[in-house]
Amino acid sequence: MNFADALRTSRLVAIIRGTDADASFRTVMTLAEAGVSLIEVSLTGRDALHVIHRARAELGTDAWLGAGTVLTADDAQRAAEAGANLTVTPGLGAGLDTSVRLGLAVLAGVLTPSEVIAANVAGATALKLFPASVGGPDYLKALRAPFPDASFVPVGGVDAAAARAYLAAGAVAVGVGSPLVGDAADGGDLAALRTRAADFLSVCGG
Repeated sequence: MNFADALRTSRLVAIIRGTDADASFRTVMTLAEAGVSLIEVSLTGRDALHVIHRARAELGTDAWLGAGTVLTADDAQRAAEAGANLTVTPGLGAGLDTSVRLGLAVLAGVLTPSEVIAANVAGATALKLFPASVGGPDYLKALRAPFPDASFVPVGGVDAAAARAYLAAGAVAVGVGSPLVGDAADGGDLAALRTRAADFLSVCGG
């Protein structure tokens, strides 16, 4: 399944940014076992590339495993070498361009109509509406008017209630960090993570 189809099917991207590499790895695996099939490991987390490398070895080649906060060409290159088949950017730039050149799926960060156009021209697979909390679901509705076929994934401040609202407003999926992951990637409770994952999967229908 390609990334665009996976987004439409799962409707949930988990975002992991941890201070403990072992805990971050355990978080990836726990989420995958819970049924979360789209997982992003932010490069701002501790030893994120090592986490991606370990997770890829366990999850196999077909799983969607992304590197987040990809800013530069070097970020994209190192993410690909670690085993990421998806990159997530906070905005436009060299990280997006190099990811496309490398054949990676890209969830590219946009906020304005001009950025939506630029991201599509650059070859983004889908559009990360970030920070989504600035405008909320009403802004997404307004943005979809000129771009009805765009695949928007709101990220930033998305809890369960916001996830429902964004999906109802036409988001193809939502990206969720701390409301889903909690403190698991810092060594916190994995049982609580499983409960939150089940709750979000119920909301998103994944």
